[in-house]
Amino acid sequence: MACTKVGDVSSSLSPQTSKRAGYVLHVLTASGAAAGLVALQAVFNGQWRQALIWLIVCQVLDGLDGPLARKIDVTIHAPRIDGHVLDLVVDYLTCVVVPVVLLASLELLPKHFEVWIAGAIFITSALWFARIDQETDDHWFRGFPAAWNLVVPSFLILDASPEMVMVISILLCVLQLTNIKIPHLVRVVWMRKLTLPLAIIYLVNLASLSWSYSDNLGSQPNTLEVVILLGFPAYIVMIAIKRTWFMKSN
Repeated sequence: MACTKVGDVSSSLSPQTSKRAGYVLHVLTASGAAAGLVALQAVFNGQWRQALIWLIVCQVLDGLDGPLARKIDVTIHAPRIDGHVLDLVVDYLTCVVVPVVLLASLELLPKHFEVWIAGAIFITSALWFARIDQETDDHWFRGFPAAWNLVVPSFLILDASPEMVMVISILLCVLQLTNIKIPHLVRVVWMRKLTLPLAIIYLVNLASLSWSYSDNLGSQPNTLEVVILLGFPAYIVMIAIKRTWFMKSN
């Protein structure tokens, strides 16, 4: 589905209404930080299911604000707040801090390595968020885009071994500092007719598994749910390899 052109909505509104809509959207983006705080409190209380659900809420808020911002054209109508910086601040909390605290609290990592791995994730993620070359001209992320809010719940739901969690975490930390191209799931045009539906199926599946997670019994995903949970990241890896090494770079 083609993206709505910037200004399509704002051009039909009065300047005052557009200004109000722009700042309301900034508040919507900032509300992700509050949702992240609720998720963090759930982690501290040992309410793993609640933490997973609130991470999904954060993901939904993050998915909504970008397209709405482009439609309202907030850079013109709400210029006192830099939406990109605001989004980065909220994303670091919800995509890195909360899931990594969950990772450490659940003892998913080998003993005596928790602090080291968590620290590596915080450092490499901070460096990634500070990159001035985060995206290519055609909206591919450079390096793994710190999506720990998807990775850590997957570790938990799939009951991954501590050794596997450590290896994958180290690999993703390294990938955050590389130039491997990872698609923006909405904005990348190439393969979008396949990527976007698969992404929706994956996120719905993750949300369903998070909702059904039991603090006492964990998760018992069926074969199809496991295939979706592992298959979509595998698909992203394949097209990332294709874009990085076999297509013209921007």
